[in-house]
Amino acid sequence: MDPQADRVDERAEGDELRRRRIAKAVALAAEQGGVISRPQLLGLRVSRGQIRANISAGRWRKVRTQAVAIHTGDLTALGEQWAGVLEAGPRAALDGASSLIASGLRNFDEESLRISVPKSSRRRRAKGLNIHQTRRYRASDLMASGVPRTKPEVAAVHGALWAKSEKQAVLVMTMAVQQGLTTVDRLGVAALRIKRDKRRVLIQTTILDLLEGVRSISEHEFARECRERGIPKPSRQVLRRTHDGRYFLDVYWEEWGVVVEIDGIQHGWVQNAVSDALRQNDVTLTDALVLRLPLLGLRVAADDFFDQIISALTSRGCPDLGRIA
Repeated sequence: MDPQADRVDERAEGDELRRRRIAKAVALAAEQGGVISRPQLLGLRVSRGQIRANISAGRWRKVRTQAVAIHTGDLTALGEQWAGVLEAGPRAALDGASSLIASGLRNFDEESLRISVPKSSRRRRAKGLNIHQTRRYRASDLMASGVPRTKPEVAAVHGALWAKSEKQAVLVMTMAVQQGLTTVDRLGVAALRIKRDKRRVLIQTTILDLLEGVRSISEHEFARECRERGIPKPSRQVLRRTHDGRYFLDVYWEEWGVVVEIDGIQHGWVQNAVSDALRQNDVTLTDALVLRLPLLGLRVAADDFFDQIISALTSRGCPDLGRIA
């Protein structure tokens, strides 16, 4: 036997083994938006020397302290999400609005990725990441596949708790339901776990609004808002008949011909657009002035909408607004 030939064969086998390991690492990174963590690489038996060599050669590049990109271009949104989770630790998961965005939420942006880790986890900090230790962390709350993230109903409730304002809190829950990421029932179950928080009542009230629609809490609130502002008591759920059938007006001041339609979440859905438009046009043709008040507006911008209502009533001859008991 030729010892030198044996050594050549061993080196060839070693090179092939290293290539297979690198190929497995590249395949895993491809599922993770082009990034892979150093612990994952070591778990695939890619050595630290190989990692350094690929980075030095310009084939790979470092992403923060814990991840490596298998390319040198910009990361995709998915790559950024995976890189953030990998940086935060082995049990980290996207949470709040960041989780909803990863699940497909549209028309909502965040300045940094919100990531939750168990309370006992090592606290890490990194630019562009908001890593939050929480006692609310449950493995059962996580999605079974894709980038580690909380389920949409959990994410929506957490997003409301952490939102910068009450307006944003209501918006994130409403959008999650309206865009079909979760249901109101699931949102309600997730909210039941919130025992103490300054926004607990807001969250529960918003869920009831989404669940029950306009003809309950919202109209009660509307009447209270009118009393507090000295606006005359309107008629509610006024029946109107047309040649095509009948419908109800939410709020109506008959004497001055002013109508307010309170729009629940269902009014934002495409299938309601035609019937809503026809109803409003029919009322307008009877010389009534129609204003629309989104339920979200009643929650977060009541003063602005009621200023418009007062202006409409005043323009139609309603006297002494603001002084009526």
